[in-house]
Amino acid sequence: MADERKAEIPAKWDACLDLGLRRFVYSSLAGAVSSLLIFRSPATRWVSIAFGAGVGIGSAYSVCSLKYDESPPKLTSNISGAPLPEAE
Repeated sequence: MADERKAEIPAKWDACLDLGLRRFVYSSLAGAVSSLLIFRSPATRWVSIAFGAGVGIGSAYSVCSLKYDESPPKLTSNISGAPLPEAE
């Protein structure tokens, strides 16, 4: 069983690298096309491309973390169920 698990890890890495690269490229291209249609300034065009690349990498990370049975950290508030003290 340990040998099967070791053989499984490189396949997961290959799948995650492939997914990450594809989503990075496709999202960057989508950002480039939309920036050419919407923005005039070169700076805002680069920001749009960078935003698209970030979205692609972030979505690939969340999918790959689920493949490794690790969920991304959940953002929770530190609010307790206790009532607030009343000010007098």
